Amino acid sequence: MKVLIADKFEQLGLDELADSAKSGCEVFFEPGLSADALPDALTKFAPDILIVRSTKVTAAAIEAGERLSLIIRAGAGYDTIDIAKASTEGVFVANCPGKNAIAVAELTWALILSCDRRVPQQTAQLRDGKWNKKEFGKANGVYGRTLGVLGLGTIAREVVTRAKGFGMNVVAWSRSLNAASAAEAGVTLAETPRRVAELSDIVSIHVASTAETKHLVDSEFIAAMKPGAYLINTSRGAVVDQEALVAGIRDKGIRAGLDVYDNEPGSSSAEFATPVAEEATFVGTHHVGASTEQAQQAIAMEAVRVINHYRDSGEVLNCVNRAARSTATCVLTVRHRNRPGVLAHVFQVLSEASINVEEMENVLYEGAEAACARIQLGSAPSAEHLDTVRARCADILSMELSLLGVSG
Repeated sequence: MKVLIADKFEQLGLDELADSAKSGCEVFFEPGLSADALPDALTKFAPDILIVRSTKVTAAAIEAGERLSLIIRAGAGYDTIDIAKASTEGVFVANCPGKNAIAVAELTWALILSCDRRVPQQTAQLRDGKWNKKEFGKANGVYGRTLGVLGLGTIAREVVTRAKGFGMNVVAWSRSLNAASAAEAGVTLAETPRRVAELSDIVSIHVASTAETKHLVDSEFIAAMKPGAYLINTSRGAVVDQEALVAGIRDKGIRAGLDVYDNEPGSSSAEFATPVAEEATFVGTHHVGASTEQAQQAIAMEAVRVINHYRDSGEVLNCVNRAARSTATCVLTVRHRNRPGVLAHVFQVLSEASINVEEMENVLYEGAEAACARIQLGSAPSAEHLDTVRARCADILSMELSLLGVSG
């Protein structure tokens, strides 16, 4: 099994994969690859598995990987991968969720405190030989203030834990959040994102980048924020309407602390300009929320775990592009002797009937003399087809067709 690592990757993970006797992998480590160079690299190395961190995986790259069957994002978010194309081409995509939560939470707080105390601006003036205590002696402080979080996943909960350490009140909105789960998390439930904007002195964003969350923070959200409030984004750039944010900085005195941006470069080193960075109250980092040694080691080992499990079982842990709901209309359960050709015979009859197999599993009984196959079908076979399956194979012990909850 060939593995192409097209990005930075912790030595701990490289060492695990380098032991080919244990991993069964031939590893190609190309950390300097750009998005544009990735298709050629996939053609050259012909890997079964691709690991990326910040490098974008385009449709062209996926098409170039003729043997490619699994893409692993060494991190939580996967919006840098063309999921639709991967799904169309039958390529699994997996991520490494939860391993960077503490690291991102720590950077979130670095941005919050930098917004409040204007640490980068003070540093810049000191480097210029200026002493401006009168100006920079003004700060709101965070104790007793209200932190609002959009999304309440693993990262957000780490942020909330630290907010309580600073003596802050916390309000939260999430599609899955209700009064009971909010009480359990020790936060006040906000019914809408706008309500978070209205109540909060500081807003921190922790939602995934999807079609539904694109520009979740828009001009209406900015308009609902308190004058002089802080907006922190360590999730994904597409969640925030950058033009609306710039307008809010200029018109309402909003302070922005960003680690992510719209249209980020597809590689780890490139020229990049964004209008928000020109604003005096902006503080920012280079999408490095997960970039601590602790987080990257944990992510690397999770990526190795995904590879090992895939190698041993064919199953993909943390798969993000498996269909949420099967299109099957019925299930054919076949108990059979564990003999060669039994399932091939079943599939042949289904093929003759133009019935598509959507998903299946075949479970062995102890001793491996018999097995049970559960075959999810796009349409139901007729009684005649079922009789044909039985008649042509003596190794079939029994069959049952379940259709829309009715057995027959």
